[in-house]
Amino acid sequence: MVSFGGLARKIFGSSNDRRVKSTRPRVEAINAMENELKALSDEQLQARTAKFRADIANGASLDDLLVPAFATVREASRRVLGMRPFDVQLVGGMVLHGRGIAEMRTGEGKTLVATLPAYLNALEGKGVHAVTVNDYLARRDSEWMGRVYKFLGLTVGVIVHGMSDEERRAAYACDITYATNNELGFDYLRDNMKYERGQMVQRGHNFAIVDEVDSILIDEARTPLIISGPLEDRSEMYNTVDAFILQLEPSDYEVDEKQRTAIFTEEGTEKLEGLLNAAGLFKGESLYDVENVAMVHHVNNALKAHRLFQKDKDYIVRNNEIVIIDEFTGRMMPGRRFSEGLHQALEAKEHVQIQPENQTLASVTFQNYFRMYTKLSGMTGTALTEAEEFGNIYGLEVTEIPTNLPVSRIDEDDEVYRTVEEKYKAIIRDIREAYAKGQPTLVGTTSIEKSELLAARLRQEGFTDFEVLNARHHEREAQIVAQAGRPGAITIATNMAGRGTDIQLGGNFEMRVSEELGDVPEGPEREAREQQIRDEIKRDKDRALAAGGLYVIATERHESRRIDNQLRGRSGRQGDPGRSKFFLSLQDDLMRIFGSERMDGMLQKLGLKEDEAIIHPWINKALEKAQKKVEARNFDIRKNLIKYDDVQNDQRKVVFEQRIELMDAVSLTETVTEMRRDVVEELVAKHIPETAYAEQWDVAGLKQDVVQYLNLDLPVEEWAAEEGIAEEDIRDRIMQAADAAAADRAERFGPEVMAYVERSVVLQTLDMLWREHLVNLDHLRSVVGFRGYAQRDPLNEYKSEAFELFQSMLGNLRQAVTSQLMRVELVRQAAEAPPPQAPEAFGHHIDETTGEDEFGESGSIDIQQDARIVAPEDRDPNDPSTWGKVGRNEACPCGSGKKFKHCHGAFV
Repeated sequence: MVSFGGLARKIFGSSNDRRVKSTRPRVEAINAMENELKALSDEQLQARTAKFRADIANGASLDDLLVPAFATVREASRRVLGMRPFDVQLVGGMVLHGRGIAEMRTGEGKTLVATLPAYLNALEGKGVHAVTVNDYLARRDSEWMGRVYKFLGLTVGVIVHGMSDEERRAAYACDITYATNNELGFDYLRDNMKYERGQMVQRGHNFAIVDEVDSILIDEARTPLIISGPLEDRSEMYNTVDAFILQLEPSDYEVDEKQRTAIFTEEGTEKLEGLLNAAGLFKGESLYDVENVAMVHHVNNALKAHRLFQKDKDYIVRNNEIVIIDEFTGRMMPGRRFSEGLHQALEAKEHVQIQPENQTLASVTFQNYFRMYTKLSGMTGTALTEAEEFGNIYGLEVTEIPTNLPVSRIDEDDEVYRTVEEKYKAIIRDIREAYAKGQPTLVGTTSIEKSELLAARLRQEGFTDFEVLNARHHEREAQIVAQAGRPGAITIATNMAGRGTDIQLGGNFEMRVSEELGDVPEGPEREAREQQIRDEIKRDKDRALAAGGLYVIATERHESRRIDNQLRGRSGRQGDPGRSKFFLSLQDDLMRIFGSERMDGMLQKLGLKEDEAIIHPWINKALEKAQKKVEARNFDIRKNLIKYDDVQNDQRKVVFEQRIELMDAVSLTETVTEMRRDVVEELVAKHIPETAYAEQWDVAGLKQDVVQYLNLDLPVEEWAAEEGIAEEDIRDRIMQAADAAAADRAERFGPEVMAYVERSVVLQTLDMLWREHLVNLDHLRSVVGFRGYAQRDPLNEYKSEAFELFQSMLGNLRQAVTSQLMRVELVRQAAEAPPPQAPEAFGHHIDETTGEDEFGESGSIDIQQDARIVAPEDRDPNDPSTWGKVGRNEACPCGSGKKFKHCHGAFV
């Protein structure tokens, strides 16, 4: 029975078919221009760029220019690269230009597709960012596709790790900039830690084309990019709180070992409040008041350290350090630390030296970073399974682009074995058969560990000629993947390894030329060698085709169908034959989680013998359902995370926009005057409430605060004693005195120096308070989940308390800025001092699949980004611009005799 929806699709086509069909008239119009453009000289073709720019200046829209611009890029690509975009590639380019995601099979030429919308959108002069997953691909694509852009008169830049600010600024100023998602995100964060507008490197977020969009916007979107720096020493706080936990009784807390949670009872909370109060660490009326967010975090960590973490099971003490023990392998993990203060709580518990915490200086998720772009698009081989998430979070519609040639790959049903041992035997048998007939084989594994395990088994079976790939060294990775299509080649890879590089049957000509002929100069000898390589590749391709094309063997189902489809899609590019098969066992993670014990019992009853497999389409369907469940759960987690992150993101945008306004303003006198007057209003309102009688006024407190915040010794008591004086009179007198003192200071300093001082004080104070605010938000987020026990929505609680904390931060900003500016004095050397330096910082992005920090031990990030290594003798002590990158513990090049971190590297 055909459903009504199925019948409608048969008659009218699916919505995807209709979207693809709607591009046909423009594809035909581009094709109609082909002969006309072929007849043009190079100069005439190049001149079209200037004409398009003139048309835009005269009011033409990018949509008006799409047909002639795409036709121009197609012809330029044919001349420069010898590659003519197919009609389906034109369709993919239109989807990208129209703010969509183009799902294109592996080998369909996504890299070339991006040149079409990139060129068209770059004509506006606002910049286009082409986003890749690693530095190697950013470099490769900028050089390869850059030839087309440069031919047409556009500028091309590339951003990779280790570049200086000047190099980055120049790259962002180009018409088209290639960069990784990490570098773009970190540059955005670093820009918003700079103290002068001219130090910023990015020039806005106009249009981004994200390659491997599913990997960047979904797989990596759950964990934020973080720039962190060391906090001041808080070891005394940890030791004090630790001592309090030892004074609690078992009735003061509840521990759930299964859920790994520990919470205080009402009696325990009251007892803690008393202890904290006696130690002067308590504010307000309740431990759970917003002012005590950080303290709640500390006491919760201390309770967890004592009641959930066991010495010699969860950690050991070695060489006066806490070393974590991996709960799965039982191995020690030196160098790894628990985050958010838990490690420090364990150090306090075991009375070892407490290492300083790292504080978040700035952070952003890829979800929120890429949503800043005016126009966003992406491409990948697999996006349809996540179409709902792309639509909900990014407002992007996924369009499946037809292949240029029909797919002739055979996707076989899964083979399911009872044990892992039986599964591996079957995999090695199939590899042996494929190798014997010269068929190239790609074996996909779900982790680095499993790829190494399979490699060890192959060696035991006598195989020596194979490659193991595990997503660590991207350049080497691309070379291995590029040659994985040679006859009889065996390549073991993690499922994600080598993305962005095609597996071409017979081998990849460009890769072989760069590897084998790198030192051979242009000339007859090189041409002869190139021809020889071409002939070898053609012979090898014929052998691989005769053997059945690339055989993809998957050793396990991933919890996401998308990753499985990516692996399958490696085979059968551009109409080539191919084959794919998944080998599973009931001991695999996915099978185990979804009730394989029942299936194991059933298979034994049915008489399934050792080394026999069960093969049936029903199993494929059952696994697909299981994968859909996991995908839905992961989507819910990401949706929930973004709701929390949106709260911080709204505040982040306000602070970052405010910073730019402060840097752009010629003078901040009006702003700081307003802040000062607000502070006076708040002080008077606090000590002389409107409805209070004169005898209820806190005159002594007001006088004390006037000294503290305004640096003024005023006769407040005498004023208050005057007959019939109102609080408005006192407020006006304080305000006049404060304004007069500020005016006197401004006159002594002069307008230029005062403007510099005001900007420095406001920006640095804002940054300091924003960092403290981020710590408070992290602490609040870690404890707000407990509100669910009281039938209160944790998200709403987080929103309201985050707002209160933000308002409190703004109040503190007014007071701190006013207090500093009313005390600041001019020092003669100030004019020669270097601009304020940002703090020592480290970059982090945790890989969701491995739990590893992508930046590991080398995550140090120099905010000022001068990465040059300069010999000490080449540094001019009087010119910091000649110093290059200076180590934090090096002697300061200025000759003061202090360490750099205590001298010019100190955070002012």
